[in-house]
Amino acid sequence: MKSENSTTTASKAPIFSGVVVSNRMQKTLVVAVETLKAHPKYHKRYLSTKRYKVHVNEGEYVIGQKVSFRECRPISKDKHYVIVAE
Repeated sequence: MKSENSTTTASKAPIFSGVVVSNRMQKTLVVAVETLKAHPKYHKRYLSTKRYKVHVNEGEYVIGQKVSFRECRPISKDKHYVIVAE
Protein backbone atom coordinates (compact mmCIF):
# COMPACT_ATOMS: atom_id res chain seq x y z
CA MET A 1 0.00 0.00 0.00
CA LYS A 2 1.13 3.50 -0.75
CA SER A 3 0.81 6.19 1.84
CA GLU A 4 -0.31 9.59 0.65
CA ASN A 5 2.26 12.34 0.99
CA SER A 6 1.15 15.79 1.93
CA THR A 7 2.00 18.70 -0.34
CA THR A 8 4.07 20.41 2.32
CA THR A 9 7.29 18.65 3.24
CA ALA A 10 8.84 19.30 6.60
CA SER A 11 12.61 19.57 6.80
CA LYS A 12 14.34 16.76 8.65
CA ALA A 13 17.21 19.04 9.62
CA PRO A 14 17.74 19.43 13.37
CA ILE A 15 16.68 22.69 14.96
CA PHE A 16 19.33 24.56 16.95
CA SER A 17 18.67 27.31 19.48
CA GLY A 18 21.14 29.92 20.57
CA VAL A 19 21.77 33.55 21.43
CA VAL A 20 22.43 36.33 18.91
CA VAL A 21 25.98 37.65 19.41
CA SER A 22 26.27 39.90 16.33
CA ASN A 23 23.77 41.64 14.07
CA ARG A 24 26.06 44.02 12.18
CA MET A 25 25.83 42.33 8.77
CA GLN A 26 22.95 42.81 6.36
CA LYS A 27 20.59 39.80 6.34
CA THR A 28 22.99 37.81 8.54
CA LEU A 29 23.11 37.06 12.26
CA VAL A 30 25.87 35.37 14.20
CA VAL A 31 24.32 33.00 16.73
CA ALA A 32 26.26 31.23 19.51
CA VAL A 33 25.09 27.74 20.49
CA GLU A 34 26.32 26.24 23.75
CA THR A 35 26.63 22.46 24.05
CA LEU A 36 27.49 20.40 27.12
CA LYS A 37 30.16 17.83 26.25
CA ALA A 38 32.02 15.19 28.23
CA HIS A 39 35.77 14.58 28.07
CA PRO A 40 36.36 11.11 26.58
CA LYS A 41 38.90 9.97 29.18
CA TYR A 42 38.14 11.95 32.34
CA HIS A 43 34.35 12.28 31.85
CA LYS A 44 34.33 15.83 33.13
CA ARG A 45 31.58 17.89 31.53
CA TYR A 46 32.48 21.18 29.90
CA LEU A 47 30.65 23.85 27.95
CA SER A 48 31.48 24.18 24.26
CA THR A 49 30.38 27.22 22.22
CA LYS A 50 30.05 27.25 18.44
CA ARG A 51 29.10 30.26 16.35
CA TYR A 52 26.86 29.93 13.29
CA LYS A 53 26.09 32.50 10.59
CA VAL A 54 22.33 32.49 10.05
CA HIS A 55 20.42 34.04 7.14
CA VAL A 56 17.49 36.31 7.97
CA ASN A 57 15.30 38.11 5.40
CA GLU A 58 13.55 40.61 7.62
CA GLY A 59 12.98 41.36 11.26
CA GLU A 60 14.91 43.23 13.86
CA TYR A 61 17.05 41.04 16.09
CA VAL A 62 19.02 42.41 19.02
CA ILE A 63 22.13 41.05 20.68
CA GLY A 64 21.21 38.65 23.47
CA GLN A 65 17.93 37.52 21.90
CA LYS A 66 17.24 33.78 21.76
CA VAL A 67 16.50 32.38 18.29
CA SER A 68 15.93 28.96 16.73
CA PHE A 69 17.37 28.00 13.35
CA ARG A 70 17.85 25.00 11.08
CA GLU A 71 20.16 23.92 8.29
CA CYS A 72 19.29 24.71 4.67
CA ARG A 73 20.95 24.86 1.27
CA PRO A 74 24.18 26.90 1.11
CA ILE A 75 23.40 30.61 0.84
CA SER A 76 27.03 31.74 0.81
CA LYS A 77 30.45 30.41 1.75
CA ASP A 78 29.68 30.47 5.49
CA LYS A 79 25.87 30.67 5.66
CA HIS A 80 23.98 27.36 5.67
CA TYR A 81 21.24 28.13 8.21
CA VAL A 82 17.92 30.01 8.29
CA ILE A 83 15.82 31.36 11.16
CA VAL A 84 12.87 29.19 12.20
CA ALA A 85 11.48 31.12 15.20
CA GLU A 86 12.41 33.77 17.74
